[in-house]
Order: sequence, then C-alpha cells, then structure tokens
Amino acid sequence: MKRDGLTLGWGMAGCGWIAARFDAEASVDLRDDGSARVACATQDIGTGTYTNLAQLASDRTGVPLGKVEVALGDTALPPGPISGGSMATSSVVPAVFAAADSAIGSLLEIATMTPGSPFERRKRSDLAYEGGRVFVKADGPAKGVQFDDLLRRANLRLVTGSGKSEATFGNPKAKFSTHSFGCHFVEVTWQPEIARLRVSRVVTVIDAGRILNPLAGRNQIEGSVVMGIGMALLEHTTYDPQNGAPINSNLADYVVAVNADAPHIDVHFVDFPDRQINELGARGIGEIGLAGFAAAVTAAVHHATGVRVRELPVKIEDLLA
Repeated sequence: MKRDGLTLGWGMAGCGWIAARFDAEASVDLRDDGSARVACATQDIGTGTYTNLAQLASDRTGVPLGKVEVALGDTALPPGPISGGSMATSSVVPAVFAAADSAIGSLLEIATMTPGSPFERRKRSDLAYEGGRVFVKADGPAKGVQFDDLLRRANLRLVTGSGKSEATFGNPKAKFSTHSFGCHFVEVTWQPEIARLRVSRVVTVIDAGRILNPLAGRNQIEGSVVMGIGMALLEHTTYDPQNGAPINSNLADYVVAVNADAPHIDVHFVDFPDRQINELGARGIGEIGLAGFAAAVTAAVHHATGVRVRELPVKIEDLLA
C-alpha cells in the first residue's frame, strides 16, 4: 500500500493485563461547612488518584467535587495500595465507598439523637441519605436537611467514617479470572530510499471495566502508546562487555520517544463495568496500554517491508538486510 510516496504497513496485536485488588483502607469526613475529606495512604504518581478519590467521595456523599479534599501519601493515613500492577484504582473503590457509608451511618444516628433535630423522634431505620441531605424515607429527599446543618445543630465539626476492602490478588481459590483486555492497531510508513521508518497512526481499544475519569484514562493510554513506540523502535541499552556497566546510562545517549515520534493516537474504551472486581466495575489501566504494542508495531513493519523482526528495538539494519 502506498500513500504520498511512502509504503504503508498495518499491524495489530491483542493485549491483556491482570485485574485484582490489594488490601486498602480509607476514611471519609463530612464537615460542618458542607465539605468532605477523603484520605488514604496510597499515592498519586501522575495517574489521577487524587481525582479518582474525589470523584468517589463526591458520588457517594453528594458533596460537590470542588468541596472534596483528598489526602494521600502519608503513613499517618489509613493504609493504601502501592502503585503497581494497575491495581490502585480497583482497590480504593470499595474502601472509599465503605468509609463514606460509615460516615453517613453515623450522621443518621446523630440526626436522631440531637435535641432540636427535625429527626429527633425518628428511628434510625426511618431515615435515608441522598445528595448530601438526610430525610425521612416516606417524605423523600425534597424535604430533607443538609448534612452540614445537622452537624451544626449537634455542635459537631465533622463526622468520620472508616472503610476497608480485602485483597483479591494472589487468592489461590479465586472463583473468577479477572483481567483487562485490549487491541492495538498500528500504521507505519516505510521509505526504503532513505531507510526511514515511522509510526504514523495508532488506534487502541481497551476494555478495563468502567472508566472513572475518561480524560485522565485516555491520557494514560496515550502515554503508554508513546512508551510503546520507544520500546519498539528506539530504546536499547548497550553494556560494556568488560565490566557489564551500561554505556548509554543517561538521557543524552539513551534514545526515547519525543513529540516528533508521536503519531495521531485514537483511544477508545469499551467501558463495560466488571462487577466482580468492585461495586463500580472499575479496573486499573496503568500497564494495559503498553502490553502488546510492540508486537503490533513489528506486525506493521512486516506488512510494510516483508521482514519479520524478532528482537527489539527494530533496527534499520534489520530491514535493509
């Protein structure tokens, strides 16, 4: 196939990555100023954990996203998962929801025990919580009272809830095999006159359960694709044969993909919730975008050049030979 004088090659490869949970704990505070705080000792290494926890707490408590404070990365906080194996998001979902439910449960108890409360003579079982309001089930949310109003009536600055979720990773008696899946479609251009090979277009489709934050999620996959271009075409460590030390051990000599190497990247999510992994059906996407990508590139290279490369990175001398 030809386009603009260049030879085109198309290739594809499937990808898969384990999906599971680590042990995780979290706490959620409902405050008398109408705000909330969610805390977990996990960390955000740029993958959007701050945003995800804020979204989860906001969804469960009804507190607007902009009024949710997120505390991470401190050993004084409830223990959280490591950022590894693409399991942080799936691990914190049950813990945050359980913590929010615990805080809401305590709030309902306070509503029935506070003198002067509109629910002072009600049983705990008569009440419900939705959208930041406590109300009598028979009356509906429209006649409810904001949680911060109840806290001020009770002369309380906040009410706290704690929650935890158990690990599924490494369970020898697991009933289900839980994974994320995807497929990469890659187009390369080959110009044999000057031995120029480029990745010109990528379409990636990922099934990682429900995607909590599509913008950040798509950005993660795009980053993985650029990483995969480096893996397939550029990155290689050379070692000194005498002492085994890496020769190109710095960013001046070690070649990585840059903006000029990044093609048009089209990312799609199936967005099919996986209820086996957690209540929301959300799995992690940290590594799934890289898995299988180099195989898709080498398949496209074979299509364009007729040469089947079996080692990475693909070298020009491999194609000229």
